[in-house]
Amino acid sequence: MTASAVPMMNEARVMTVPMSAPEDVSAVARLFADGLVDPAHVVALIAQTEGDGHARGYAATCLQLLFAERLGLTRAQVFDRIPMLMIGGTAGLMSPHITLFVNVPGMAVPGGPKRLAIGVTSTRALLPEEYGTPVHVALVAEAVRAAMAQAGIASPDDVACVEMKCPQMTAARAQDAASRGAATVHPSAAAASSMSRGASALGCAVALGEVPAEAITQAAIAGRPDLYTQRGSASSGNEQMAVRVVVIGNVAGAPGTHVAARGVMAHQLDLAGARAAFTAAGLRLEDGVVAAEDRPRLAAAFVNAGADSVGDWQGRRHTMLSDMLAGFSGHVAKAVAHAAIAGIAQETLVLGNAGAEHQGAPGSNLVCVIARGA
Repeated sequence: MTASAVPMMNEARVMTVPMSAPEDVSAVARLFADGLVDPAHVVALIAQTEGDGHARGYAATCLQLLFAERLGLTRAQVFDRIPMLMIGGTAGLMSPHITLFVNVPGMAVPGGPKRLAIGVTSTRALLPEEYGTPVHVALVAEAVRAAMAQAGIASPDDVACVEMKCPQMTAARAQDAASRGAATVHPSAAAASSMSRGASALGCAVALGEVPAEAITQAAIAGRPDLYTQRGSASSGNEQMAVRVVVIGNVAGAPGTHVAARGVMAHQLDLAGARAAFTAAGLRLEDGVVAAEDRPRLAAAFVNAGADSVGDWQGRRHTMLSDMLAGFSGHVAKAVAHAAIAGIAQETLVLGNAGAEHQGAPGSNLVCVIARGA
């Protein structure tokens, strides 16, 4: 193959930087100023912010303003162009941070090994009465397939992780549906939002062949815990009207050095399942933790926490769902899962997401690790 015949292919890169406060985007600005990242090449980001939805929204606004200034766009244009998957609430040792997904135009490496590839897309805007329905599932499945195609990922086996941000039900959105004579999937906004996350996860599962499309019924969404994805993580937010999708995988011959790997913790203390993701990403472990020399190569680590989706660990009961602080069970679940992954990584810039609706078998954790080459 001549040099001119080598196809163009994006070099995917991932960078994670800390935040000192919800409004702190200075580390991202430094990446731009130092020439390490061209803001025009950022295709998505995911952030773990402290505080509630208001703090999360403030952080998103600050990021949108930064990109708007650098790219000469309006905030609305930035919102449409760059999916910002903002996950609010830190617990335990979780440290607020921002992870950038970057696609730099490059050339394929014929015969080269599998390297990181990233695809980003969104569904159309969903109507509130569509949240948590089979229509929602089908739209997400279509979007995941489109993002895979965009990244050049032909086989679902090469997908390591799918990060999704879906619409959250609000009183205003429920009233909007009612004004048109339509009913939402549940009268409780919290339950409807949970079903929105579940439908997003099931859409991922259908796209990756983990769940047959014919198994998707309205009763199955939030009703059949035996249907799930082991590679999808869904969070909801009232800033979203569509489902934003980031597919992370590997493609043979992709340029660059990054590699993405996945692992499944069958239960909360399944450290072997977590370590498998680190070793598959090419990171060496010593005494069960990432070797000191390899720690700078860790680009990002994500864990989807399922600790509060069951009431026990291997038959030993816990009180996440029954204690007086049960309303904070999601934060406790994130702290538990984060501690396991951060302990292996020896790094607290690990993203943790709670809410495990159809995201792994009940009580399990889904892990994704992205590492740079040696």
